Amino acid sequence: MKNKLLIIGASGHGKVVADIALKMKRWQSVVFLDDDENIKTTMGIEVIGKSIEAFELINDYDILVGIGNNAIRKKIQENLETKGATLPVLIHPTAIVGEEVCIAPGTVVMAGAVINCCTNIGKGCIINTAATIDHDNIIGDYVHVSPGSHLAGSVKVGQQTWLGIGSIVSNNLNITNNCIVGAGAVVNIDLTESGTYVGVPVRRV
Repeated sequence: MKNKLLIIGASGHGKVVADIALKMKRWQSVVFLDDDENIKTTMGIEVIGKSIEAFELINDYDILVGIGNNAIRKKIQENLETKGATLPVLIHPTAIVGEEVCIAPGTVVMAGAVINCCTNIGKGCIINTAATIDHDNIIGDYVHVSPGSHLAGSVKVGQQTWLGIGSIVSNNLNITNNCIVGAGAVVNIDLTESGTYVGVPVRRV
């Protein structure tokens, strides 16, 4: 781990990531990269260049991809991994993380989130504000669990799935890769086919 942090993306999600980094007090300095040339600073943090420049800074910074889109985040993080970048895990000080929880590199756990014991969280995930993930969950790579979402025990979520704000997943269920679960939806069956699901209970659309 290095003493400087570089965040790729200075928009909404990136700003929340930066706020977590500042509250962690782990890094002596935090900077952004962003492809919007009109953004020079945000939250008082300097934007020092474009995202492509991350590959020139791998030896000097820990790097976190602060982009909300799962597919874009995956592409950038995997490119960084192939170049040997150091990808930290960011956990807000108010989050609660249980025993025997494994969180892979590039994942962010936001304010008020709860991850209970014996859960595995994949690479590049977003566990957003006040989301709860109960015991023995398996969350695949590049999943976004939106604010206020609640997963009961022994849930498995496939990679690049997005659980919308306030969604609920009952216990002992499996959600396959590349699903979108709409805001406020209730998942009470296995989702075995990729796609978009909405409603209470969910239906595929």
